[in-house]
Amino acid sequence: MTIDEGYVKYRSHWTPAPASNTSVAAELDRWRKPLHDAGLIGHYADLGIGFGNLSMRCGDTGQFLISGTQTGEITTSTPEHYALVTAYDIDGNSVWCSGPVHASSEAMTHAAIYELDPHINAIVHVHSSLLWNRFRDQLPTTGADVPYGTPEMAREFARLYATSDFPAKRIAVMAGHDDGLISFGSSLEEAATTMLDLHAAALAD
Repeated sequence: MTIDEGYVKYRSHWTPAPASNTSVAAELDRWRKPLHDAGLIGHYADLGIGFGNLSMRCGDTGQFLISGTQTGEITTSTPEHYALVTAYDIDGNSVWCSGPVHASSEAMTHAAIYELDPHINAIVHVHSSLLWNRFRDQLPTTGADVPYGTPEMAREFARLYATSDFPAKRIAVMAGHDDGLISFGSSLEEAATTMLDLHAAALAD
């Protein structure tokens, strides 16, 4: 397996700024903890690369708070570990963000999923070889030739949303992104528990 993770592939327009939306950051950390404890967010020690991220809508329309790039190894996050995505251009492969850290390398994908439905308010991206191998092509699955963090991946989720049961399942496997899965919900609790419940069921089998 080749891990293609942690590298920002879009053009990042980052404005350094103090932490913001601290109550949203606290909610993100509350649900990040069980995901981290389950190993769904973490760090490849041998590669020195973090994996997994989550976000919530906040601020003006189209904006969301997302975990910063390379924060996977952090056990307990604080507002300093999150960035506010303020604008994006999927076709132009650009993301604008502000905060103490750069936005996650998956920020483009999160932005594209938020565009699919105004009722989507939170997104979780994890890594799990167990879930990836078991549910690839069983759950809605992106094309194997589509890399993460790119305009192509953004368009791929739009395709899945229109042509599969992704809207009902609220979870998908990223075939071109080893071990990657993504879930969404009307709340962060819904997005996180969708992933955690799938993980618990897979472990119980």
